[in-house]
Amino acid sequence: MSRGFVKEEDQEEPVLVPPRAAIPEGETNYVTPKGLEELKNELKDLEFARAHVDAENDTEKRRAQSLIDGKINLLSERLNTARMLDPKDQPEDEIRFGAHVELKNETSGQLQEFQIVGVDEADIKKKKIAFVAPIAKAVTGKKVGEEVDFKLGNEIRKLKILKIDY
Repeated sequence: MSRGFVKEEDQEEPVLVPPRAAIPEGETNYVTPKGLEELKNELKDLEFARAHVDAENDTEKRRAQSLIDGKINLLSERLNTARMLDPKDQPEDEIRFGAHVELKNETSGQLQEFQIVGVDEADIKKKKIAFVAPIAKAVTGKKVGEEVDFKLGNEIRKLKILKIDY
């Protein structure tokens, strides 16, 4: 049918589904037990929201459900590829996935604390960084007392590992 016979208001723009945080090509989708639980809860919440969409008309309802469906599809893919690593199973004296790390910038004297977690769990406000973040990669495998040269732009920061906890 020619577009000349289609009403303008009948044309819906495709719903844009915001992407999840990227996992670099070739990386495994590691999650902590808590992270896996959070992903499963997110899926339940989305399924509930889809079943209870409140919209003024059918078009609005269809668009809202389409957006939720897109989010469910992305989340389901993430859950299907998730590989849980329990921090309790990691070597206690070495920084690995799930570790709570405390380090000191030897140049500025600034202390920094964070936990190394999965991509979906990462939240800088909660001091959780993804295992694929440059600083996480720089300190992985290190032990208390070791120093790391961490390149940030043109600057090289000397970081000393003060504490590792799981």
